[in-house]
Amino acid sequence: MATDTPAAAALQEELLRRARSRAARPAAAPATVRQGPAPLSHAQRRMWLMDRLGHGGASYSVPFATRLRGPLDLEALAAALASLVRRHEILRTRYGQRDGEPYQEVLPAPEAIALRVVEADADGSGALLAEEAHRPFDLAAGPLPRALVLRHGEQDHTVMLTFHHIAIDGASLETVAGELARTYAAVAGGTAAEAEPEPAQYADFARREQAATGRLEAGLDHWAERLDGVRPLRLPRPAHPPADTGVRPAGVHSAPLDARVPAALRALGGRHRATLFTVALAASFAALHRFTGQDDLVIGVAGTHRQGPEMRGLVGLCVNTLPVRVNTAGDPSFTVLLERVREALLDAQQRREVPFDLILDRLGAAARNADGTALIRVTADVLGAPTTLRLPGLADTYVEVGAGEAKFDLSFGMVDTDAPAGLVQYSRSALDEEAAATLGTHYAALLTAVADDPGRRLSQLPGGPPAPGDETGGHPAEVLLRSHPEVAEAAVVAPAGGPLLAYAVLRGIGGPTPAELRSRLRSELAPDLVPAAVTLLDTLPRTADGTPDPARLPGYPTAPAPEGAHADAVTEGFTALLGHAPGPDDDFFLLGGHSLVAVQLAERLRQARKLPLTGLDIMQARTPRAVTALLAAREAERAAAPSAVSLRPRRTREGTVLVTGGTGGVGAFVLRELAARGRPVLALARPESAHLVAGDGVDVIEGDLTDLDGLRKAVDSADAVIHAACTFTRPEVDVTAMAAMVGTWSRGPFVFVSSVDAYGHPAGEWVAEESASRQPLSGYGQAKTDCEGLLLRAAGTQGRGGASAVRSPLVWGDHQRLRDQLRWGATGMLYQAAREGRPIVLPRPGTHGHAWYGAAWVHAAALARSVVSCLDSPVHGVANAVSGHLAWRDLATGLTELLGSDSEVQEADEVHPDLDHRWHYHADRLAPSLRARPGEDWRSVLAAMTGPAGP
Repeated sequence: MATDTPAAAALQEELLRRARSRAARPAAAPATVRQGPAPLSHAQRRMWLMDRLGHGGASYSVPFATRLRGPLDLEALAAALASLVRRHEILRTRYGQRDGEPYQEVLPAPEAIALRVVEADADGSGALLAEEAHRPFDLAAGPLPRALVLRHGEQDHTVMLTFHHIAIDGASLETVAGELARTYAAVAGGTAAEAEPEPAQYADFARREQAATGRLEAGLDHWAERLDGVRPLRLPRPAHPPADTGVRPAGVHSAPLDARVPAALRALGGRHRATLFTVALAASFAALHRFTGQDDLVIGVAGTHRQGPEMRGLVGLCVNTLPVRVNTAGDPSFTVLLERVREALLDAQQRREVPFDLILDRLGAAARNADGTALIRVTADVLGAPTTLRLPGLADTYVEVGAGEAKFDLSFGMVDTDAPAGLVQYSRSALDEEAAATLGTHYAALLTAVADDPGRRLSQLPGGPPAPGDETGGHPAEVLLRSHPEVAEAAVVAPAGGPLLAYAVLRGIGGPTPAELRSRLRSELAPDLVPAAVTLLDTLPRTADGTPDPARLPGYPTAPAPEGAHADAVTEGFTALLGHAPGPDDDFFLLGGHSLVAVQLAERLRQARKLPLTGLDIMQARTPRAVTALLAAREAERAAAPSAVSLRPRRTREGTVLVTGGTGGVGAFVLRELAARGRPVLALARPESAHLVAGDGVDVIEGDLTDLDGLRKAVDSADAVIHAACTFTRPEVDVTAMAAMVGTWSRGPFVFVSSVDAYGHPAGEWVAEESASRQPLSGYGQAKTDCEGLLLRAAGTQGRGGASAVRSPLVWGDHQRLRDQLRWGATGMLYQAAREGRPIVLPRPGTHGHAWYGAAWVHAAALARSVVSCLDSPVHGVANAVSGHLAWRDLATGLTELLGSDSEVQEADEVHPDLDHRWHYHADRLAPSLRARPGEDWRSVLAAMTGPAGP
């Protein structure tokens, strides 16, 4: 057969490409498996319990879908996925149980992971993706990631990877997406995959967390005190809740926001030292207060255990729920509420290492209402641009996969993207659609209102309780009670052979008394429709189908204790696991039960009675009487069944500027300037300082100057760099950090905020830009000089852009870090003397032959303008950023006036070392940006820095 046809040539080329690709694939040898089982982390334990309780479902699946247009190499994608699973043990971990306690065990790495490829029209693919997301995982077998590829055309695919939440969180998706892209590029390109360092493994984190449990006592004590007396939130139940199937069907309502709203809210946060997240959280508290009428509120926010460089790149479940408790009493203005929320959030973040499950265990029965309502029913978040799988040579688009299940009863979300919106997600078993739609509209309107006028009081903000639903199907007394404006819920029951009884839940404290409610019923109803009594409750206990639960209604006639084998097994199980014999109507949670005990009790009864039972059944039934009845019902169902039935992160946006030192004074002004110019930002910050970073379009990446891997990752993620961070006192750290950043820098401009200390001690009084350094140089000044050299030598090579070293003198601006720096060094000497009323001694002009002693200074806003201008017009060298020069006498006099000091300013023929400054600096290259704007004169900025700190 001839082999020189075009088809044969194409085939040979394809076979050759595949051979090269196979040669470039990562080694298939399994990674080292850690010996022996490991405990579950607290977050994993909760996932495991939810699975055992039957709560797992799709709500704990993590679908990750991207539409890819272009030539997709499926073989390379499969190889990249297999490499990912080999590197990260958590993705091939199974979950077993021994003596009632769960454990995790790493399995050998698979040689390959199959891609399921399905031909599908793009318009109808949503149902296929949702179906895939709903497919259950078997945690005991080891839930490997699932890969589904929908083929819409030759160069049009949707790729969905589905993980279980027990193995991954949102932050992990950034790592997963990045590693898949890098490995795919190597395999598809037929090149050797670049070796990456061994990643941290999640089982090691779980072991460390368990070992540290004994050191959490102080934190648990704090949380117990902080949450003392709190009760789960009361939400208006839907009139017709969906049937209980173990699934929490979700609904979503959103309303668009004007594009100006997020920027206005960021500016509001900036004035109150709060992030956009904090402002949105305060808005959630305000909306929740308006919706429920309650003051003592708790909203859950997501915390993280990712602290320190060793946790970077760790794939696993590292999230923790932080309960933020805020009291809205007193009809405060929104700005006052924002302060309350900021303080409560900071308090929670300072103790984020305490697992939420341990907090619930410490609170005991107080962590839930009598009807089983959990402490945290409401959460809040700010939603940014989602992570996508970005493969070389393909265009990517995020694909939303609706799992259709809600993790919480209500979640507020502010969408911070090019299409901002306010939304609420809700469980349809907790809210009806009309109430949720109204709440979603009110939340968006509230965000807009506080953006326009944050001084409004809560009572003046949009919102309010939902309108009463159609209650015509209930007992007339029940309908009449619910129509009362101060009654949230009501029920009327008729015990066999007994009188009518009414129960009501009030919206707040100080409402109508039982006698007043019954009087109203008597005045409007026929005598035979009036209940014999009205009892007020904190919450209305309900059964699984949403109807009032007579067994838990006070005053309801009790039935004889159940008897028989089922009842005996239930009593024995309660006694063995809870420590004492229960009464037939004692509540499981009030006896000290919790989710793990529910699982253990269900398994004990399942083995003893050979009937299907789950931990969720125990948590819903709650009493020995109800559990016994449930076992009897399951036995009847089994008897009636036919005998044949079997048993059973975000990638960074284009043009992103990396800013180091964003939580410092200079960096904060740089972030503001970038926000004003609409530049997307990646800010490097330590975890404890990240909340201080507030700016338009700011993403935060964890790290500092001592974390070289973090610095490299940050530089590699950005298209430009502004390096404004330094240690001040550790020159070797500054230089090493600069070397790491420059070594990774491969594109775009790089701006370094340096210092005039790099000039040392010039001979003349005036110093031109790029003048040679002259000894002696301080350690700080030498470090700046060394860093500049590293940067300028690398500029313009290997695809790098231009470099600018912007040397600044004293930086003044209304920022807490800069206010603190005013109190250091030379200015600190003058400030402290003036504040204490001591004499201020200055060098006399002419001393040692120098006519002038003082300091150059720059306004932080002008410095920020200069630095940012270098992104578009690099100076390709050194430039000075100076707003002016101020003699020590003028500065001392100004400080005494601003502080109301009676200090006497004196002159002497001696020069204190801290005051031995006598140079003026030319600042020609950046002059347009440095031109002073209103309020940037030295007196105005010093007045701001010496006055009371802003809120």
